[in-house]
Amino acid sequence: MIKAPIKGFFLVCAIVMLVGTQAQAETLKTPIGSLSFTQDFANGYPTDATVKKLYDARDFQRACQAYLWSIPIVSMAQWQYAHTEQLGAKNGQIVFVESYDDKVGGLTYNATTPYVLPFIDLADGPWVVVLPEGEVRGAAHDMWQIGITKMTEPGKYLFVGPGQDVPGSAKAEGYRIFQSPTMSLLLGIRLMSPERDTRMDILKKIAIYPYVERNNPKPRGYITPNGKPWLAAHPRGMEYWERLADVLNREPVAERDRFFMAMLRPLGIEKGEPFKPTKRQKLILTQATLVGEAMAKANDFAKRMEEAHYMDGLQWHFATVANPDQRTEYYDQLDERAAWLYEAVTNDPAMHGQKTGKGQVYMGTYKDKDGDWLDGGRNYVLHVPPDAPAEAFWSITLYDVDTRCLIRNKQKIADRSSRMDLIKNTDGSVDIYMGPDTPKGKEKNWIPTVAGKAWFPYFRLYSPKKAFLDRTWVLPDIEKSG
Repeated sequence: MIKAPIKGFFLVCAIVMLVGTQAQAETLKTPIGSLSFTQDFANGYPTDATVKKLYDARDFQRACQAYLWSIPIVSMAQWQYAHTEQLGAKNGQIVFVESYDDKVGGLTYNATTPYVLPFIDLADGPWVVVLPEGEVRGAAHDMWQIGITKMTEPGKYLFVGPGQDVPGSAKAEGYRIFQSPTMSLLLGIRLMSPERDTRMDILKKIAIYPYVERNNPKPRGYITPNGKPWLAAHPRGMEYWERLADVLNREPVAERDRFFMAMLRPLGIEKGEPFKPTKRQKLILTQATLVGEAMAKANDFAKRMEEAHYMDGLQWHFATVANPDQRTEYYDQLDERAAWLYEAVTNDPAMHGQKTGKGQVYMGTYKDKDGDWLDGGRNYVLHVPPDAPAEAFWSITLYDVDTRCLIRNKQKIADRSSRMDLIKNTDGSVDIYMGPDTPKGKEKNWIPTVAGKAWFPYFRLYSPKKAFLDRTWVLPDIEKSG
């Protein structure tokens, strides 16, 4: 007589528990939208719609982070593409850029110094670079924009690709031998002589050719853009990922990058496989280039790295915030290298004069004294105090925010420097005028800007002096004028 009620009790409890469980389905509000679960979050499964939303969000987030991670190598791949496909340079052939028109395609080029820029692909074996005597400064960089070696001494340099054997005879033949971490590399060389005839003579003596031709070398020579349009700025949209997929297929995978390679697989980018993204992948990747570049702009134009700090209360900062090898004791500098290499190219110890007291100092700013973003439609003035602490010279160069290349204006003027015949104040200071309107009587000190085009400057000090290092000389902010 007791058993039946007990059975009925458990049956009722089971029904109550089932009803209670069904009633506990939960929907959560999150930054990626509403997420629904079959029960409460802890006990429930995500619904099919939520699973799809989570995978889309994960792939999108990974694509945005992959954008920031890949900025250095895509920059180099686009630069190499511009040389070979847009300008027609052959493997090992120098692209010589000297004029304003030739330089407007390169990221934050110096407007005053000629550049000697050959890319070398080592896929078929080692290559030789012969530097002649003369005023030549240079360095070799891998495709992640990490330096391989300085090139400041005359002589024969031999570059060997990853996994390739060093030729046994090379050491006996007097080569300086370097193994590149990537199959392609860039030589960035500057001709420092103020005399153009001397520079051209040195340029013609630089010889680049495969090691197998050493007994009968055929140097690849040089070309100039000669008015051809070219652009080394990061491409936008799907072209960004096309460039990344191509270069990753050509280059070895560094140990530090294996997790990023895993993140790229669901997006259709996998080493050894053709890049054929699905409609879904294209949508995610296209959206990620927009958000990824927006993140890159914030990371660059509103830096939050302590290393960038110049002086309290000033908008100027040090533009080069990443270590040349992109490493610290416990991590690789993801944000720091993205900030610098989104707007510039290569990163040598010589670019960190604020730390070393040698080479160059790169100062940048994106806002005026009032904290407003610099505007191509407004007029500004920069007061450069007397006795600027540069052993060689100082310069200010303006760049376009869109491309990070030399500002384009009809006057073809992007910089002013202490090497020029500038108008000086009675105390030796100099006022530099930047804006769309010509400052009457101050044309020599004017850099024209273009309404509707945002811009930013670099203030460079070549061979900084003690007064800069100890801050007894301070560069004031750019101010609105008129």
